[in-house]
Amino acid sequence: MILKILIENTKRESSELIAEHGLSILVDTGRTKFIFDCGHTGAAFDNAKFLGVDLRGINFAVLSHSHYDHAGGFVRLLDFAPIETIYTGENFWEEKFSRTEDGFKYRGCGFDEKFLSARGIEQKICRDVLELEENCWLVGNFKRRYNFETIPKKFVRGEKKLPDDFSDEIILVLRGRKGLTIVTACAHSGILNIVADVKARFSAPIHTVIGGFHLTGAKPERILCTIDELKILGVKKILPCHCSGEEFTKNFSDRILTGSIIVLE
Repeated sequence: MILKILIENTKRESSELIAEHGLSILVDTGRTKFIFDCGHTGAAFDNAKFLGVDLRGINFAVLSHSHYDHAGGFVRLLDFAPIETIYTGENFWEEKFSRTEDGFKYRGCGFDEKFLSARGIEQKICRDVLELEENCWLVGNFKRRYNFETIPKKFVRGEKKLPDDFSDEIILVLRGRKGLTIVTACAHSGILNIVADVKARFSAPIHTVIGGFHLTGAKPERILCTIDELKILGVKKILPCHCSGEEFTKNFSDRILTGSIIVLE
């Protein structure tokens, strides 16, 4: 199984690829290719073209949650790939906002159900565990086990601007020879909550965790505790990117950048 990072916050200095605050990954299971998240602007798919990646055979995409930096680029994906289906979590259409000093700023995906309907695109919803194919699943509805993994109060949803519980968040789980790989886009639900929940549901060792850990600005004690707990949970390899934060990411020698290729074990 191969993951190609089509866009991420960072890139090599000499790279001609585009980097932006967001995440988009091309997943190749050996049987199927699909897009996991679309970044913010759709520049991910310009990168794909630059990298020689042909998206014309891809007919579905997974949107981990409806924040702009993960789902906003979906509209441009349709210029590159014949998407027939998107997979989301529950409550994907509840509009996203962040609380600011001046009020609220819209942070949603920028399209709605009518947009999908007009283009004949089907939405499939992952509520708990949804098998995409053998050894490949989507997972959502995470049990909260770690009280210190709280969601910042700035994140709100819906017309009433209620605290966002990120019930729309889903992640990808892949089974390889050495165990499970978890691919998480932002881990708003808490990276430890997610990893512990996957371990409990699948009753299998977790070898690798890849993606955004949402630890930007986290205090040192929170970062150290997270690393220790991931080790206790049996995780062997950690590949953070996007919203993981430099203070967390610097603890690991392997860095994910725009254009990185990851071969799963």
